[in-house]
Order: sequence, then C-alpha cells, then structure tokens
Amino acid sequence: MRMRKKPNLGPRMERCARFLVDMPGEHRGRWRELKPDAQAVWLELGCGKGRFTAEMAEQNPDVLYLAVERVPDAMIVAMERCAAKGLTNVFFVDGDAAQLRDYFAPDEVDRLFINFCDPWPSNRHAKRRLTHRDFLVLYRGILKDGGQIHFKTDNHDLFEYSLFQFPKAGYVLSEVTRNLHEHGVQGVMTDYEEKFHLLGTPINRCVGTKERLEREPEFHPIPGPDLHRAGENRPAGEMTEDTTPPEET
Repeated sequence: MRMRKKPNLGPRMERCARFLVDMPGEHRGRWRELKPDAQAVWLELGCGKGRFTAEMAEQNPDVLYLAVERVPDAMIVAMERCAAKGLTNVFFVDGDAAQLRDYFAPDEVDRLFINFCDPWPSNRHAKRRLTHRDFLVLYRGILKDGGQIHFKTDNHDLFEYSLFQFPKAGYVLSEVTRNLHEHGVQGVMTDYEEKFHLLGTPINRCVGTKERLEREPEFHPIPGPDLHRAGENRPAGEMTEDTTPPEET
C-alpha cells in the first residue's frame, strides 16, 4: 500500500524548507559546509517517517546526518520530527540512491545506513536490492576507506543473500546477528522495526566495512527510478500509517 497523502503538504514542506536539499549534486564535495565542525558524515537511504533519523541525529550532535527520501508524504513527517527536536545537524536529500556518485565525492561519507529496504524477492528483480553487489560497489565510490554500511532487515532471505554480496564488493563483515533484540532492544529503532519486534519477528543486522583493495571492483551505473525507496507494500525503513504489519516474511 502507498502512504496516505498528507493534508496541507505544501505549507508543511515550506515550514520545513531549511531541512531540504532538493539539488544534491550542487553539494558534491562540499557537504561539510552545511556543518563545518562535523566530525563525520552519515547517510541514510530511505529514511521513511524519520524516527531513526531524528533519534540518531539527536544522539550524535557532532555528526552531519543526511537522509535520502523520495516520498514527500514520508519526508514531511521526518522533517517535522527533526524540527520538533530543534535539530540543526540533519538534512534531507531529495534524490535517488542509484545516483549517489553524482551527489557525493569519493571518501565523502563515513557511514551509511540501510534500514528495512524493499527485499525485491523475485530473482529477476535482484539487481534492485540495495545490497546487490552493484549497489555495494556504487557505495564504495562515496565511502572512505574503513567506512561502514549498517544494514538491518526483518527479511531472512534478503539478509542471507546480503551476507554473500558484501564480501564480493570488498567489505569485511562484522556484528552479524539474526536476532538483534533477543536480549533487549539494541540501538535506535525505526517505527517499522518496533512494530515487528513487538510481533516477535527477529531483526537481522550486520556491518560491512569498506576495505582497501589493490584494484577497485568495476562499477556499472545503475538505471531505474527511485531504487532506494520501497515497493508497493513497504515504504523505505518504516510502516505506513494506514497499513497493518504484514505476516512475518
């Protein structure tokens, strides 16, 4: 299901305009100018309604936090959450994950978050998965050496698939768990994550660290619109307000 249209979206977006970067390519190589004292640049793909975004930015005030989202009805909720907290270190990027190398210079990002992306279960759609080797190689072009990808999903098949993809693209895996919250809540949750955790669905998580390679993997530009966002039944990183949690995937 698609997210329900938000009332008064235009005026609400205008009130939150200070958070929005609608032409990210103009900031390529200059993102730290948005927060010159930033100790690191963190990037989240498909932030949805922004619970994770707002809490992570609040807990890490020395970090410049950037969140990519192409669904305005989700983005406005995320921006309003950040505004309510009075945050000044977070910005929202209206862009496409497939074009990240157009938005960011090499070594410009220290950490990347991928939370509950669309699993694209059909094999013919495998290349649309944000943890497909082609996407992971794309991220290498913006992550610094030693930079990390933090990946969470409730989808067991996607997680097992991803564990094979990370090494293929030159990442060292660590913190691999198939039941993140088994002994109590760990870290910041998304709204979607909390709902599934309360249903007893195990949450999978891993960290992929970019290792230096003598020869970089060949990068193949990724076509297609809005590949960072979720599909018809799952917005990126969150449940929509007008859906009920589906059965365990």
